Amino acid sequence: MGQGSGFGKSILFGEHFVVYGLPAIAAGISSRTIAVVTRKDSPGWTLDDDRPAMPGYKEKKLDEQKVSIDNVIRYCGIDLSKEGIHIELKGDLVCASGIGASAANCVALARALNDEFDLELSDERINEAGYEGEKGYHGTPSGIDNTASTFGGLVWYIRNLDGDSPTFEKIKLEKPAYLVIASTGLTASTKEVVGDVRAKKEEDPEWFEEIIREYDELVHDAKKALMKYNMEKVGQLMNRNHELLQKITVSCKELDELVKVAKEHGALGAKMTGTGRGGNMIALAQDETTQVKIKEALIENGAAGAWTTTFGI
Repeated sequence: MGQGSGFGKSILFGEHFVVYGLPAIAAGISSRTIAVVTRKDSPGWTLDDDRPAMPGYKEKKLDEQKVSIDNVIRYCGIDLSKEGIHIELKGDLVCASGIGASAANCVALARALNDEFDLELSDERINEAGYEGEKGYHGTPSGIDNTASTFGGLVWYIRNLDGDSPTFEKIKLEKPAYLVIASTGLTASTKEVVGDVRAKKEEDPEWFEEIIREYDELVHDAKKALMKYNMEKVGQLMNRNHELLQKITVSCKELDELVKVAKEHGALGAKMTGTGRGGNMIALAQDETTQVKIKEALIENGAAGAWTTTFGI
């Protein structure tokens, strides 16, 4: 029996902008997906997916998940033509849009295969396996989700537009920070939303370039604030990032309402995270007490689900 895990993730800064070669900051959160692999006599693979999830999420992603699992197995060089494997997925990461559930699935599986078949893969190779798996879900993924899922902690990430490997570095925090994640219960197509943003860029390049300039300054300020553990400043910059995402029309009224509720109940800052037009939002809290208060307020005000976690682990 082989076992492995992958962190969930939250994009603190940079969803959508990362597509255009700008830096993003992603946090590997403390919630994880665990994969357990056991060998079986018959060929191929079977799956028990026992991960907690928002209603309908796993069913909607099933076809993509099958392609993803095949990709990871192929990357790891496992031949299942004679003897197969059974895969069990579990853990405390609640599967929903924007939380890195697909990447955590891929990375956990790669680690479980590595464990069971003694592949001796480095973390860098596990990350590559996760990226190959992510192609099943996203076509051409940015790579940020699998990187955060593999390495955890805080990741400063730049996608190289010339096709070379992405650049990433770890950002060290003095101590873990408190985060609340809430779901709208809605799921949007990443490909569709990214395509809409690209169309807006092509329609008005000067307008888009001004937003890009503002974001670039913002994300560098955020990196400095995180390194100094200045969470009040980080929260203010999260608010500004959300405003930019509203401008490029990837937020929605449900996300905006949850962001507003979080700020009214003590969040240092709040923003949508991930694809947008549904999915999740995040709120930064100064302590555990405020974190719980924000979570309860979000549930009372229409969130389909809300969870507390930490980042900087």
